[in-house]
This record gives sequence, structure tokens and C-alpha cells, in this order.
Amino acid sequence: MAQIARTVAAALGLNTELAEALALVHDIGHPPFGHAGERKLDELMSAHGGRFNHNLHALRIVEHFEQRYLDFPGLNLTFEVREGIIKHSRDYSEAEFPQLREYLLDLRPPLEAQLIDWVDEIAYNTADIDDALEAGLLDLEVLCNEVPLFGAAYAPVEAAHPDAREKLKFNEALKHVLDSLATDLIESTQKRVLAYRVSSTEDVRRAPKRLAGFSEEAAASNKGLKRFLFAHIYNHPAITEDRDRSTKYLEGLFSYYLEKPSSMPASYEEFARTGPRHVIVCDYIAGMTDQFLLRQHRERFGD
Repeated sequence: MAQIARTVAAALGLNTELAEALALVHDIGHPPFGHAGERKLDELMSAHGGRFNHNLHALRIVEHFEQRYLDFPGLNLTFEVREGIIKHSRDYSEAEFPQLREYLLDLRPPLEAQLIDWVDEIAYNTADIDDALEAGLLDLEVLCNEVPLFGAAYAPVEAAHPDAREKLKFNEALKHVLDSLATDLIESTQKRVLAYRVSSTEDVRRAPKRLAGFSEEAAASNKGLKRFLFAHIYNHPAITEDRDRSTKYLEGLFSYYLEKPSSMPASYEEFARTGPRHVIVCDYIAGMTDQFLLRQHRERFGD
């Protein structure tokens, strides 16, 4: 994802370092098991009058939770990186999120931040298709028939290399899909920049709408790919059963750490002495990898 972000930013004449930094920091707030884990943590936090949002949690990590300096909490990140962490995918109202008022909530984020969600779509949709094929969950013929974007990319590859290994033909077609979406993102964003006569970051911030994004045609094609992923991959019984079991384990560990003093590492227990325990438990679990959480659950509950 970071490489795509840097490439798209470079093509648009933007700050490639900022775009790459935002791409790299984009996922640090994600808990174990991705969006399923995020929904479960939000449900658990809501029982205590709180909430969990991976973008807001990412900001909490870099501003408060990571301790690197004596003079101040958090990391020494620029305003634009911290702003982009929360504003890359949505707008926030000051009335609902007064704690974010310093982040110019009445203005658009810079183009580097606006690109991130679109780059994420390109990177993860194509990666998920590749992973599904490797896992044996994907029927290539069905993919070509139901996703015209992929079918149109695969047909000329098949015609030119009929005897090649199927995986290599798939790889070539997937590369064309990624290139097609990235090219459209660059060209469509550039068209909007020109249409709104944008010549500075201040113009971007005051534009009537976000300027980065696909064309209508590419957005529809990407939506079709997303529908296919949900219908054939994300809702596949092998995936849903594992996801449901994993989020159940997450819930079990949340209750365990919440109810059992001294059950977390010393640094987290120290934080819990000065703040709400459910918040620190959430911090601890959100920072785990999938495998670490499963191992913690197995060590405590034996399954």
C-alpha cells in the first residue's frame, strides 16, 4: 500500500513522504481480526459508555500511548500526519468530537490524506483476491464472469499465453487491474483539481468536496469487485466460522483482563492505575496481533 501511495502522490506532484507516512500509519489502530475485531471492541466499549474506532485509536497511540520522550507523551509527528490519521476516510464534527477541534474539522484534509482510503481500496481488494486464490477459496472462471474489471484484464492475457500456468496468468491480470485502478485514481483526481482551479493546499482544504477519488466508471468497477469479495470470500463459511470464533476469544480475553487485577503486563497495569481499566484493556488487546491473541487465549483458557 505504501508504494502505491507514493507512486500516486508522485504522479500528482504531491508530498510523497507524507503520503507514504500516512499509508504506513494507516493500519496501526487496527485491532486483531481487522474490522470484525473493531466491531467487537466497539461493542465491548459501548457497554462502558465508550467507543472504539481504529482511526481515533491510531491517533491515541501516536499522541498519548506510545512513550518515547520525557517532555511529552506520544510521538513527535507532524500536524499533517496526525491530521491525516483521523481525516483520511471521513469528516468529523466538532460538536460530536470536541477533543479533535485542533484538527481543522471544518476544512478538508490535504490531497495526500484524501488519497489514502482509495489507495487502501486498491491494495487490499487486489491482495484479498490473490489471498483467496492461494487459499483455494476462489473460482477463477466465476471471478472473470462476475467481475468485468478482472475478466477484461484476464481475457487478453489468456489469449496471448493460453498454455501458461494459470497462477501466472492470474498474476498478470491482477497487475493490470491494480494498474487500471491506480491510473484512474491519478487521472480523476487531477481532473477535479483542474476543474476546481486548485493551486495550493489551502484551496484543497476549502474545496466544496473531497477531490481525490475514482471516476464514476472505476468506482462502479471497484464496487463490483468489492461485492464479489463479500459474496464469495468474506462471507465464505470457512472465513465466517473462523472470524466468529476469533472475536469470541477476543471478548473472553477482554473480560478476563478487566476482571482480573495484575493480569496484563506491568506497563499496562501501571496505566490502569491512573485511567479507566476498560480503556487500558482495550489498548492492550487492540495492540495484539491475531496470533498473539489466540496464544494468550489458549494459555488462559486452554482452547
